Amino acid sequence: MIGMMYLVLTALLALQVNSAILLKFKFLDDSLLNINEKVTADHDGTVKSIQAQVAKNQNQKQDLAVLEQSKQVRERTKSMISYLRGVRDELLVKTENVKGSNVYKNVSAEDKVAMYMLGGKKNGEAYKMKDELNKYSDYIKGFAPDAKPLAIEPKDDPSVTKDQKNKNFAELNFENTPVVAALAVLSQKEAEVLKYEADALAKLSEKVGAKTIVFDKIGAFASAESNTVAAGTKYKAELFLTASASSITPVMTLNGSPLKVGPDGRGKIEFTATPGAFDAAGNAKKTWTGTVRIRNAGRDTTFKVTVPYVVSKPVMQIQSASVQALYFKCGNKLNVQVPALGAQYKPGFSASGAQVITGEKTGDVTLVPNSREVTLNVSSGGNAIGSQTFQVRPVPKPEIKCIVGGREANEKQGTPITAVRNLSLRAVADQGFQTFLPDDAKYRVTRYEVTLVRGKRPVSGFPRVIDGPEANLSDVVNTAREGDRLYIEVKEVRRMNFRGEQEEVRVSKQFNVPLI
Repeated sequence: MIGMMYLVLTALLALQVNSAILLKFKFLDDSLLNINEKVTADHDGTVKSIQAQVAKNQNQKQDLAVLEQSKQVRERTKSMISYLRGVRDELLVKTENVKGSNVYKNVSAEDKVAMYMLGGKKNGEAYKMKDELNKYSDYIKGFAPDAKPLAIEPKDDPSVTKDQKNKNFAELNFENTPVVAALAVLSQKEAEVLKYEADALAKLSEKVGAKTIVFDKIGAFASAESNTVAAGTKYKAELFLTASASSITPVMTLNGSPLKVGPDGRGKIEFTATPGAFDAAGNAKKTWTGTVRIRNAGRDTTFKVTVPYVVSKPVMQIQSASVQALYFKCGNKLNVQVPALGAQYKPGFSASGAQVITGEKTGDVTLVPNSREVTLNVSSGGNAIGSQTFQVRPVPKPEIKCIVGGREANEKQGTPITAVRNLSLRAVADQGFQTFLPDDAKYRVTRYEVTLVRGKRPVSGFPRVIDGPEANLSDVVNTAREGDRLYIEVKEVRRMNFRGEQEEVRVSKQFNVPLI
C-alpha cells in the first residue's frame, strides 16, 4: 500500500501569505496531483493483483466476492475523486482561472474562494464536500473498520490548535484562503481518499493472499507552522517521511541533535528563535537541518533536509506620559510591550544611566535616571529584544507664590495691612512636569524669613523665621503703619519624590509687599 503524505496545511492557512509562499502552495498542489495520479494507477494494479490471485486460487466463490468488492471500492473511489476534481474545476472558474490548467492568472482571490466554498449562510460547496467525504469514509469503514471520518470538525480534531477550535470544517480549510492554498487542500483531501482506498484494498488483498507494493520512493518532508517568527517566540515544524511502512522505525536529528520521534513516525520540532543579523526590513535569514535515517535493504539510508526560515525583529511599543525624555532622579514609569511575542512575552529589563524598578504587571518598568542619557535594554526569556535610548531633562523648579488674605500679594499696588494676618507661601510645580509625573511633583516651602520694614530699617522684633508654609502675622497687623512694607525671603524648599523621600530644591525668591 502506497504511503500518503499527510500535509499540515491548517497552520499555513493562518499566515498572511506573500507571493513566495503562494508559489510554494502551487508546487505543493502540483506535487500532490502527480502523486495522486500515480497512486490511482497503483490501485488499478492492486485490483489486477487481486484478480490474478483469485484466478490462481481457482476462482473460488468467496474470492470472487472479494474481487467484486475491490472493483466496487475502485468505482466508488473514482466517483469521489471525480467529485473533488469537479469542485476544483468550478473553483478555478469562480476565481477567474482556466479550468483544467495549472497556470493561474489569479493565485489569491480569497474573497471568491470564500463565496464559492463557504457561501452566505453556510451553503457553500465546502459544506456539501464535508458530507460527501464522510459518506465515503463511512463506506470504506465496511472494509477497514479503523477508518475515521475524513472531514472532522476542528473542535474534535486534536491536531488543530486551540485558537482555531471555534471554526467549523469549512472555515478552517477555506476562510481567508488563497485559491492556490484551497487547491492544495482539495489535493490533500484527494490524497486522503486514496489512502482510505488503499487501506480497504489492503484488507481485501489479505483475504485472497495478494501482495501489495508498499512504495518505491522515500523522501524527507518538513512542514512549518510559519517560516517567519519573532525573536523570543517558538518556531514549530514537523519533520517526517513522505512514505512509510509499519516495519520502518526512522531515527531523526535536528541540527545534529537527536529528535524525539512519535509513534506516527514524525519528529516534533520546536525551538526558541534567537535574534540574528537583521536587515533594513528587520528580518534575519536562518536555516535548520533535519535528518531521517532508516534501515533499507540491509543498510542505513539517511535523508537530509535543510529548511530556511526568517526571524523577524520584534517591534517594541513603549507607552509613557513622557516618552521622548525622562526626568532626572524621578520615577519615570514606562510600559514596554512586544505584541509579536503574545503570551510568550516574559520581559527582563536593564539600563545604563538609570536605576531599573520592575513593576508588578507584565511590561511595567520604572526608570530613575542618574545621568544625562539612559539606554533601556529589553529581553524576553533571556533573549535580547532591543533597546531604546532616552534623553534626560532636569526637574523644573517650582514657582513660589505669596498668598495673603486668600489672594496673591500685590507687590506693585500694595496689600492692605489687615490682609497679611494669614500668610502662606506655596511652591507650585511646573504644569507639564505635574502632568507627566504627579508623584514626583510634590513641593513645599519649609522655611522663610518675614521682615516688617519701615523706611530703610526693619521694625524691632524682625526678621522672623517661619517653619512651614503658613504664618500667623497678627503682630504685624497690630504694629504696621501705612507705608511700611513686608519683605519675605524664601530660605528652603523641599520636593517629595515617588518613594516618599524628600530632597532640598535650590530656589531663590524674595517678595517686597507694600502695606496700605
